[in-house]
Amino acid sequence: QVRLVESGGGLVQPGGSLRLSCAASGSIRYIATMGWYRQVPGKQRELVAVTANGGTTDYADSVKGRFSSSRDNAKNTVYLQMNNLKTEDTAVYYCNAESVVVSNGGRYPELWGQGTQVTVSS
Repeated sequence: QVRLVESGGGLVQPGGSLRLSCAASGSIRYIATMGWYRQVPGKQRELVAVTANGGTTDYADSVKGRFSSSRDNAKNTVYLQMNNLKTEDTAVYYCNAESVVVSNGGRYPELWGQGTQVTVSS
């Protein structure tokens, strides 16, 4: 059993910062990509940042220069540092992992966390 657990969400004022963490637990050998998506009511879930196993990250245009994501493969953890937050960043942020290989050779094509609420408000 593999699970993703997000943490670090909360309430922050515009211009503030938050750091999200997502830890994948279980007997994991390899995760191809880990990333972050966000969703607000009435809108489709959108990609925020996706990081490959080697550490290269692709960002949505709306967060470039403000958000930074990184991976600690030894801990099977991905982080999202969010700076200069705007009210438009308010959403539920979901952790995602693709192509998760477990110790017995099995594979999970895609996994999602439960989400963590980020609210940017004065």
